[in-house]
Amino acid sequence: MAEYEACILGIRMAIDMNIKELLVIGDSHLLIHQVQEEWSTNIVKILLYLHCVKVLCKKFTKIEFKRVPIIQNEFADALATLSSMIQHPDKHYIDPIEVEIKDQHAYCFYVKDEPDGKP
Repeated sequence: MAEYEACILGIRMAIDMNIKELLVIGDSHLLIHQVQEEWSTNIVKILLYLHCVKVLCKKFTKIEFKRVPIIQNEFADALATLSSMIQHPDKHYIDPIEVEIKDQHAYCFYVKDEPDGKP
C-alpha cells in the first residue's frame, strides 16, 4: 500500500505540473505488473489503490510504467530518504525538489585556515 501511495502522490504532482507524458519508474514488481494488467489481485485495499492509479493515468496523453531492479533504483531511494527528512507544518504540502544532473563530476576542497599562513 505504501508503494501505491507514493506512486499516486507522484502522479498527482505530475498532474499539478501539467505534465502530459510521464514515465513512472519503480522497483515494485507488484505495482508495476498490476498497473500494466499483467497481474491481478482480489485484495480490496489494493484494488482501491489500483483503481485510483488508473483514473489518474487517464489525465495523461501518454503514461508508461517501467520496472527496474532495486539495485538500479538508488535515485528513488535517495529521494525517498530526503523527503522523509523534510518536515512542513502543512501535512498536505510538499516542497518541490529540483534535481540537476551534470555530465561531469564536481569536486570541492575547502580549507578554512592555512596552517603555515601560506597559500
